[in-house]
Amino acid sequence: MLRYCSILLRRNCPQWSNSRKFHRGNILASVKPDNYPLEGIKILDLTRIVAGPYCTMVLSDLGAEVFKIERPFYGDESRKWGPPFLQDSVDSVYFMASNRNKKSVCVDLKKGKDVIYDLARKCDVLVENYVPGKLDKFGLGYEDLKKIAPSLIYCSITGYGSVGPYKGKPGYDVIAASMGGLLHITGSENGAPAKVGVAITDIATGLYAHGAILAALLQRYRTNRGQKIDVNLFSTQVASLINVASNYLNAGKEAKRWGTAHESIVPYEAFPTSTGHITIGCGSNAQFEALCNYLEIPEVAKDYRFVTNQTRVKHRQELISILTPIIQQRTSAEWMNIFANAPFPVGPINSMADVFHDPHIQAIELVKSLDHPTAGKVRVVGPPVVYSEASNQAQSAPPLLGEHTDLVLRELLNYTDEQITKLRQNEIIQ
Repeated sequence: MLRYCSILLRRNCPQWSNSRKFHRGNILASVKPDNYPLEGIKILDLTRIVAGPYCTMVLSDLGAEVFKIERPFYGDESRKWGPPFLQDSVDSVYFMASNRNKKSVCVDLKKGKDVIYDLARKCDVLVENYVPGKLDKFGLGYEDLKKIAPSLIYCSITGYGSVGPYKGKPGYDVIAASMGGLLHITGSENGAPAKVGVAITDIATGLYAHGAILAALLQRYRTNRGQKIDVNLFSTQVASLINVASNYLNAGKEAKRWGTAHESIVPYEAFPTSTGHITIGCGSNAQFEALCNYLEIPEVAKDYRFVTNQTRVKHRQELISILTPIIQQRTSAEWMNIFANAPFPVGPINSMADVFHDPHIQAIELVKSLDHPTAGKVRVVGPPVVYSEASNQAQSAPPLLGEHTDLVLRELLNYTDEQITKLRQNEIIQ
C-alpha cells in the first residue's frame, strides 16, 4: 500500500519534489524521499492549540512538509501555556508536544492574504481550526481558496462543525467532552464527573482529521480535484462513545460512571496494593480461573456466582470484596513479579517517572532527543506506529516563532529580499 501511494504521488502530485530538505537556520538535512509515505506533500497549517497541531504533526512524522502559519509576535497560544517553559526559551514545554518537524512562518492573516494565496498554490493541504466564518472574513475560506488552488484539500477542524445551531461556538476539549458525554461516564462510581488527564477529545479529533486528509489525498489522485473536509470536536466525542452509545441507542440503557471498572466485564478494574494500584482484566472464564489460581483461591472460580462473566457482572460487589483484601496484602512490584507469566492482562498504575523508566518503553526507544536552537536538547514522545518499509519519525524540534519565515518566502515562493523587507515593514510578516 505504501509503495502504491508513493507511485501515485509521483504520477499525480504537481508539488512532488525529488528530495526532502529540512532547514534549521543554516543547517540543511536531506532525507531519502522513498522512505516517507507523504514525501512531497506540502501542508499549510493555520491551526493552534492541540487538535489541529496534533493532526499536522502526525502527518509531518510521515514526511509531509508542514508550514505552521503563526500570528506575528504572538504565535500559537500554546507557546505561552506554562510553566513549565523550556530552558533558555520563551516557549512552554506544552508547545513541544504537538509541533515537531514544522516550519514556523509568521503572517498576519488580516493583512497577508496574498502571501497565504501564494502558499496555497504551492501546497496540497490546508488545515485550519478557526470558528466557522472567521477566515471567510479575511478572504481565506474554502470558497476563496478553491478559486486560487482547485486541487487544494481544505480541512476545517472546529468545535461543532459548519452547520447546526452550535456552529458559531468556539470549541474546547473539556466542553466537547462535557457535552459529548465523556465526563458523564468518567470518574468514580459515586463521585463527581472527572476530566480525563489529557485533551483526549482534541487528540481523537486530530487523528480523525489526519485519516480524513489521507483519504482525500488518495481520492485526489484519482480525480485531480480537491475538497473540503469538516471535522469537529463534538461529533468526534460522540463517535468515540462506542459501546456506551450503542448501549443507549439499541437498548435504551443510560450510562453511568464506573471509576476504573468495566460495565460489562468483571473483574476489569484497578485494585489497591500495599504501595499503589494495579489493574487486572479477565475477559474470559479461563483468564478468571487463572487469576483465582494465582491468588490461591481456586474455589472462587467454581462458585456458582462467578463461573461465567454474566454471573460475575451480576455479583460484582461480592467478587470485588473477595479479591480486594487479598491483592492489598502485597506491593505492586510483588504482584507484578507473581503475575509475570500470567495469561490475563495486568499492569501497575504508573507515575510519569515509572512510565519513562519502564524497560519496555526504553527498549523500543519511543522517546526521541532532538536538537533545539536555544534549549539544546529537547525530548519528545515519538510516533507510536512502526512501518516495515517506511519512515515515520520525529525529525526536528518544534520551531521558534517565525524561525522559517524568510526561508520559506525566499525558497518556496521565490520572493525577493526587497519584497520580504516591504512585507516586514508593513507588519504583514515577522
